[in-house]
Amino acid sequence: MFPKPSASIKSNTYEFETKPLVKPTGFREYDARWLFGEELNLMGVQALGAGIGTVLHKLGVEPSIIVGHDFRGYSASIKMALITGLMSAGCKVKDIGLALSPMAYYAQFALDCPAVAMVTASHNENGWTGVKMGANRPLTFGPDEMAMLRDVVLNGQQEIREGGGLEIVEDFAKSYMDDLANRPKLKNKLKVVAACGNGTAGAFAPHVLKAIGCEVIEMDCDLDHSFPNYNPNPEDLKMLHALRDRVLETGADVGLAFDGDGDRCGVVDEKGNEIFADKVGVMLARDISAIHDNKQFVVDVKSTGLFKTDPVLNANGAVTDYFKTGHSYIKRRVTDLNAIVGFEKSGHFFFNAPIGRGYDDGILSALAVCDMLDRNSDKSMSDLYSDLPKTYGSPTMSAKCADEIKYEVVDRVVAKLSGMVEAGESLGGQKLIDAVTVNGIRVTVEDGTWGLVRASSNKPEIVVVIESPASQQRLEEMFEAVDAVLRENPEVGVYNQTLKG
Repeated sequence: MFPKPSASIKSNTYEFETKPLVKPTGFREYDARWLFGEELNLMGVQALGAGIGTVLHKLGVEPSIIVGHDFRGYSASIKMALITGLMSAGCKVKDIGLALSPMAYYAQFALDCPAVAMVTASHNENGWTGVKMGANRPLTFGPDEMAMLRDVVLNGQQEIREGGGLEIVEDFAKSYMDDLANRPKLKNKLKVVAACGNGTAGAFAPHVLKAIGCEVIEMDCDLDHSFPNYNPNPEDLKMLHALRDRVLETGADVGLAFDGDGDRCGVVDEKGNEIFADKVGVMLARDISAIHDNKQFVVDVKSTGLFKTDPVLNANGAVTDYFKTGHSYIKRRVTDLNAIVGFEKSGHFFFNAPIGRGYDDGILSALAVCDMLDRNSDKSMSDLYSDLPKTYGSPTMSAKCADEIKYEVVDRVVAKLSGMVEAGESLGGQKLIDAVTVNGIRVTVEDGTWGLVRASSNKPEIVVVIESPASQQRLEEMFEAVDAVLRENPEVGVYNQTLKG
């Protein structure tokens, strides 16, 4: 048995080195994230590893697990502490070394392991760490498994077993990149800017794009865990603006932005337009539904309404299901519905057979964009974008709110807005006509303008997204109205970015 971890430890070196530290709020809905040193120490990581191993046994899963780590100054040490804990619980660990999250998911298939624990905080600022984990490929843990893991770790209920072991898998990165590149080359040469924000994707994405026939202009591809230019987050306007400038400077056909652990991809067209990922999803859905028999798609509630209203998708016979935001939720829904692709506004795209294996891979998403351009060689990326019906969409705006209170705040907002819908009241100058509460609340008014409020699953934030098919003014009016409801809660802080960037 492991000792119960502390939620906080005083500034005492002896105590810090001899007691496990695991802040309870680090256990999120579908992964785990902490500020290393403040909310988690290495002994806490060991307790976490033993907890993951215990959960595998409780789930009846063979205790064989893939482990990898992203490029942060402390990730390798965290991974080794995690491995120690996993082995103490009787797990046979296969260590694939420096990796992207999708490389770890691929390893589950290539190395025939049912489970995975990838040490990464994705695009979170330097200082954060976390683990993305799963026990049933291609799925990752959802709320039930995360709750089980949290209880095991926080209550010191880890089971110590014999039989653990470690295998170092050499040169697995080559296997992963070769698998992605094992396909026909592009028929038409594409000039591509690959922006990696000095995150781990810089060691992988440019090589694969070159292998399929792209001319690649590398941008911030040298690995630097301090992220000196901007966080590697394809939803971050600072990253997209930098990519826009490089695309215009070089005359590239498209710009592709990869996040810190390589499971997301953002897009900028040749004119410098920063295309939100949900609109990229509509473009890809158009392309895919035209050539595949399976026309079932899944999208998250933050995504554009065009997945339902676009005339081309409707003419192609596409069927779209809106579901909870979060890579674990959408991945599971794609599997349950046997959808060909799942799209998240954050840029997580889940390509199922025959395109992919059902997990999110930013490099595969980039290849899908390249294939779309190759199949539509008479059109540019901006042409394909302008072909979409015009809507006015906000970025994903996140207001600070402590993990301990954010869900309660969202519950208050859901209650307030749901009551307004039931009473037939107006919001932002128009009558409310619909509310979707599968994940927070998404309310729609008569002209089709909608607003979403939900709790972030991996950061102390509340997320707001707005879209209007009518005008930029209606977008701004809806944002002001939704924000006014949110501001009734004094626990809500400032946004990371707003409509103005």
